[in-house]
Amino acid sequence: MEPLDAAADVHALIRDVLPVVAPTAWFDSGTSEVVLPVGRSEARASTWTVLERCAREPRGAWPRLVREWVREVGDRAFLAVGEMELFGDVRELLRLRIVPKLAPRDREGLVVVPAGDHFDAMVMIEHPRYGGPLTKARAGLLGLRKLGYVMTNTHDRELADVAVRDQPLLPGRDVRVVTKPGSRYVSALLSEVDQFLPGPNEHGALVGVPSHSTLLLYPITTAPAVREVLPVFADVVREMHAAADDPCAPGVYWSHGERRLTPLAPGEESEGSAEFASLLARLPEA
Repeated sequence: MEPLDAAADVHALIRDVLPVVAPTAWFDSGTSEVVLPVGRSEARASTWTVLERCAREPRGAWPRLVREWVREVGDRAFLAVGEMELFGDVRELLRLRIVPKLAPRDREGLVVVPAGDHFDAMVMIEHPRYGGPLTKARAGLLGLRKLGYVMTNTHDRELADVAVRDQPLLPGRDVRVVTKPGSRYVSALLSEVDQFLPGPNEHGALVGVPSHSTLLLYPITTAPAVREVLPVFADVVREMHAAADDPCAPGVYWSHGERRLTPLAPGEESEGSAEFASLLARLPEA
């Protein structure tokens, strides 16, 4: 059975159970949510989870599953609202953290969206003791729905003071370092590397994000320079990743086009990316 096929009967059971299990709660049929008043606040829980549970079980088990779910969301509501009162306005604490693409089992239950083909954008609660990834359950209970402001929070409160410097990589070849020691959010600038490169930047750049506190950038200008720099650049990224307290990604990427990131294999450009090999063939030799 599909969850939506069970909706009418399960929602009827929820209405029957609420006065007994959670007398102050009520069912919002417009949004298919249970609303739980807690102190001066209220938490909301979508019924989708209990619909999925019931759809997998015989109909005779539904009353028990509904009662268990209502108790569960009630307990979570008290915890979530308690946290909200502890934090103040939790929206002020939300940040965006870019991480290598998560496995399906790792992203389940978290507020995560794809950030291109190779990374995910994970919403975090930034708090020294109670912080961590924002879960879908907590977001629902706290009424956190439209989260477009999270990137603004991250820029304004975490990334406004990143340091940018050039550091020798090879004789006559500098790598640009964008860093903020101890930060967990510099990796969020992966989609904005152009702002740290000299313009015009026609061919993109080599990019490394060995830790969440540091980006490494090398603007692509000539074919000999790229061929010389790429193996050394890759070694540096790999070594920094291995030594990092908060590692991000060990590989090298080509940033180009509409915020695209293409992974590269040093010394095997034609195998790693036909598009990159084509670029090398077009680049000037000096």
